[in-house]
Amino acid sequence: MWSGPRNISTALMRAWENRDDCVVWDEPLYGYYLDATGIQHPGAAEVIADQGIDANAIIARCIGDIPDDKKIFYQKHMTLHLLPELDRSWLSSLVNCFLIREPEAVIASYAAVRNDATLEDIGFIQQAELFDQVLRISGEVPLVIDSREFLLDPRGMLEAVCDRLKIEFVPAMLNWPKGARDSDGVWARHWYDSVWNSTGFAAYREKDYQLSTKDARISLQARPYYEELFQHRLRP
Repeated sequence: MWSGPRNISTALMRAWENRDDCVVWDEPLYGYYLDATGIQHPGAAEVIADQGIDANAIIARCIGDIPDDKKIFYQKHMTLHLLPELDRSWLSSLVNCFLIREPEAVIASYAAVRNDATLEDIGFIQQAELFDQVLRISGEVPLVIDSREFLLDPRGMLEAVCDRLKIEFVPAMLNWPKGARDSDGVWARHWYDSVWNSTGFAAYREKDYQLSTKDARISLQARPYYEELFQHRLRP
């Protein structure tokens, strides 16, 4: 699942982890990304130490045997972590899905944790490029999930996602125990408060986002990339 930051990516990871037949991996390439770019995120040194920086070894695990004898390996990836210098051929070994969210919502949420975001930080350009690459590799339009439409009907969307992936829908995906998980990345204390306090998908609420001039400019720059993928979104 390829997402940008401040989406419902962690909640969606919770849903899949609540299946008995699924194991999840939280942002495998985060440590590599932070080390390679030198970008300062909250707890960066801890993330690097925990995740490691050997991208080739991490990718080998992504396409290797599914851990814990499970049937499904759900990987939550951030599009910006897949830096341009990394080979993309390994993507053909996976089923690649894309999780999108309106840029105004993303930048407003991101600024609450890290207030010096750039267009590259929120992953829209990278997501559109990766979508095109996966399309070329697979010859098929990848699955795209819009978070707003998902939250308007979580069950219907999950059923449609499972149907598209030829996986049985499990009602347990709709609810999960409150609190942290061992599978959460070490960065969770900086970013996952709302998920830790959740027991399911929050109902969608329309918001009027008040953005700074700089953030409004970034959201406008990101919108064409969002709209490119939005036209391919899953519609049950």
